[in-house]
Amino acid sequence: MATAATVHSHAPQGFIRKYIFSLDHKVIGIQYYFLALTSVFIGMFLSLLMRIHMIWPTVSLPLVGDIKPENYLALVTMHGTIMVFFVLTTAPQGGFGNYFLPIQIGAPDMAFPVLNMLSFWTTFVGFVVIVAAFFVSGGAPLHGWTGYPPLSAVQSAGPGEGLGADLWITSIAIFCVASLMGALNFITTTLDLRAKGMTMMRMPLTVWSWFITAILGLLAFGVLLSAGILLLMDRNLGTSFYVPLVVVNGVQMGHKGGSPLLWQHLFWFFGHPEVYIAILPGMGVASQVLSTFSRKPIFGYRAMVYAMLSIGFFGFMVWGHHMFMSGMSPYSAFAFSLLTMCIGVPSAIKTFNWLGTMYKGRIRFHTPMLYAIGFVSLFVSGGLSGPFLAQPVLDIQLHDTAFVPAHFHLIMGVAAIFGIFAATYYWFPKMFGRMMNETLGRIHFFITLAGTYAIFMPMHYAGMAGQTRRYSQFTEVAYLQKLIPLNTFITYAAIITIAAQFIFVINLFWSMFKGPKASDNPWEATTLEWTTATPPPHDNFGGVTPVVNHGPYEYGVPGAAKDYVMQNDPATGAGH
Repeated sequence: MATAATVHSHAPQGFIRKYIFSLDHKVIGIQYYFLALTSVFIGMFLSLLMRIHMIWPTVSLPLVGDIKPENYLALVTMHGTIMVFFVLTTAPQGGFGNYFLPIQIGAPDMAFPVLNMLSFWTTFVGFVVIVAAFFVSGGAPLHGWTGYPPLSAVQSAGPGEGLGADLWITSIAIFCVASLMGALNFITTTLDLRAKGMTMMRMPLTVWSWFITAILGLLAFGVLLSAGILLLMDRNLGTSFYVPLVVVNGVQMGHKGGSPLLWQHLFWFFGHPEVYIAILPGMGVASQVLSTFSRKPIFGYRAMVYAMLSIGFFGFMVWGHHMFMSGMSPYSAFAFSLLTMCIGVPSAIKTFNWLGTMYKGRIRFHTPMLYAIGFVSLFVSGGLSGPFLAQPVLDIQLHDTAFVPAHFHLIMGVAAIFGIFAATYYWFPKMFGRMMNETLGRIHFFITLAGTYAIFMPMHYAGMAGQTRRYSQFTEVAYLQKLIPLNTFITYAAIITIAAQFIFVINLFWSMFKGPKASDNPWEATTLEWTTATPPPHDNFGGVTPVVNHGPYEYGVPGAAKDYVMQNDPATGAGH
């Protein structure tokens, strides 16, 4: 373990070097956070348009106009892509990971500050490119966020499948490059820049989650980048990696011999680890917050670490459960089904350990704690529908229904966002030196939690009743008539839930400038970020590298002066 020799010791003075092209991991973390905040409101707006069109398919909206079937499919594509890449991947890892991983391990910065800056601005370019797809001739692509060929691989396959689809693939390729740079930085920083005494088993679970997420990103995004390049070649250079002999609008295309299933294998080899890239940082934050506000050590620290490592390992072995409909061998399907059930074991271990952490704790119900509990609730609720989809015989019935979006929105989408909210309320005092408003935070939490369940729980029932995914209009379908009131309820719940997010935005920006001043350790927490000034100085610890003598969750220590012992406190007295 070494200290960072490459880190610049003096803060830059110019505005551009300090706030725009900054090499400071804390500024870069905030840049990632606000990029994700922008993205999430675009993504939510697109989902709102989708819900409105599903219930009132003929309505003409101001500024938007009529939503035609191809417009609806473009909304589905862009909502999914922006949310998965530019929100669920960007905020937990790029935002909070960048800001807090070096501080939590006692490092002055990331291992490669210039690479860190480049990774953010590359991500930003990817975001600009994907938004540009809305404004080019033909509009945004309609092939879904999964981009299945041959629809995505043939330019004449439909509206938006021209330049819009090229921009979509290019954006994802750029994002992959940025993520690979970030992953290398996270892994190197964690392995090489830990402070004296910060052994691997003294790292906070947040650091473990970012570290494991970076390993997943390093292995997964390279595969998606390669797959995207091949898809661009099929579209523009006449190759046939994914396109068999096809006829489009009565015209035989100049492709033959390709396999659409090759794209599915490559995409889902990335796509399933991506689920854990989105959720693992939330697991780390939930562990951190639950321990802090229960005033208890995390229950089974080592078990939590090994469970996260197991989730990362098994995450690369279950991609085939997305492909039970593709005609795969029943033997392969059985293997993927079995491995999918195995991945539920470490997830269950983590859940029981979270409950064990809270059991008989002196719980403080501050807003971060509410969101951490909400995260566990959504993780369990969404996880319960997973075993149904892990069984080929059930998945074939449920696969193209609303049951699947209900499942993955609960467990991957909204649970990860609850992790982001918990992290925001928890670390906001350290990042901005002020406290967020508790009352507004609690109102925001209860509306968002109730709204989330009101949206996605009924979608499970709609799916079991046969409501299809990705169909732009179903109000004229006879067998789905009885589901219109349920879908109307879901749409009203979505409108209220999205409106409630403005409470969060008001709280966030008002508190940044007008919130009460925060102390250095307002939550009485133990990890290293709470030992430094608020906000942290340029090199995190004012030139003094901390020495770690304790584990990250020393709460309720017998014989200690307070009910907690910080990681850099002198090595005296009993510890857990």
